[in-house]
Amino acid sequence: MEKKYNVGIIGATGMVGQRFATLLENHPWFNVTVLAASARSAGKTYEEAAGNRWALSIPMPESMKNMVIVDASDIEAVTSKVDFVFCAVDMKKEDIRALEEAYAKAECPVVSNNSAHRFTPDVPMVIPEINDAHLAIIEDQKKRLGTKRGFVAVKSNCSLQSYVPAIHPLMKYGVKRVLACTYQAISGAGKTFERWPEMVDNLIPYIGGEEEKSEQEPLKIWGTIENGQIVKASSPSITAQCLRVPVSDGHTAAVFVDLENNPGIEQIISDWESYKGKPQELELPSAPKQFLHYFRENDRPQIKSERNLENGMAVSVGRLREDTQYTLKFVCMSHNTLRGAAGGAVLLAELLCAEGYMDK
Repeated sequence: MEKKYNVGIIGATGMVGQRFATLLENHPWFNVTVLAASARSAGKTYEEAAGNRWALSIPMPESMKNMVIVDASDIEAVTSKVDFVFCAVDMKKEDIRALEEAYAKAECPVVSNNSAHRFTPDVPMVIPEINDAHLAIIEDQKKRLGTKRGFVAVKSNCSLQSYVPAIHPLMKYGVKRVLACTYQAISGAGKTFERWPEMVDNLIPYIGGEEEKSEQEPLKIWGTIENGQIVKASSPSITAQCLRVPVSDGHTAAVFVDLENNPGIEQIISDWESYKGKPQELELPSAPKQFLHYFRENDRPQIKSERNLENGMAVSVGRLREDTQYTLKFVCMSHNTLRGAAGGAVLLAELLCAEGYMDK
């Protein structure tokens, strides 16, 4: 792609905003021209606002250290300098919805990491390799908003990225029900061990709202567009438990599935290893060459060895075997702030650009 897009990061000082900054530092298509955050950070340089709260192991981009933070509520100041924005703000859901729609109505597309608009019927919630066809709903959303170019597109919950991609190629065999237990890293809460010492040698068997998201969001991802809205799929039935575990980065899921037709272990592994989505077909810059990696070792995938596979954008799967209560069970893992958060949003933005949604 010859065209370069000027982009902004709304919520640049938080952990996901920081991850956006590092991913976009040398991006071949995107050039960061605006960093925005709350009023208390506005007017400070990025280094002044976020330097002592920098949560990543990789350093703050040198090119952004001296950029002055803009107040995220000053929509004109942001939109005058960008083609679209990434959003990862820490606000009440109703305030996020209002802010993102205000940007969209200012004819500035929004690619959001936030959950606020995930169940807005005409907002696509996209895992690019799975439901890229849902981008078509953007035209209906623009009619509702009264915009020519502005819209909101979101990515799904970070924990879904670990196991929904592995279930998706099995849908052709008739997935009837799913049980998923997720073991989620502390960075999913925007924390490090230094900031959350209580998590060292600990496990918390509750993450507020996470189980409801895990049970409902996949149904929208597998849903269909009908009469200007995305209608959730009626199946499979999904039940989930979500635990916070003492891991810095990387969400793991233990998954049990019931199938109408069981093609056998080797066929399923083949389906996983050969699966490609639109990002692979288009060879998007952030797309993993192979989306799903299967490991035959009994003790894989592991967080430390697999979370950064293909720059943290691949999904790792292992331990596929038959079950006594369900048809099959297996284990999945993905990097929650890369594939699950900022990286997934960057990949979604690349898909939107490639499909012409960001053009003026």
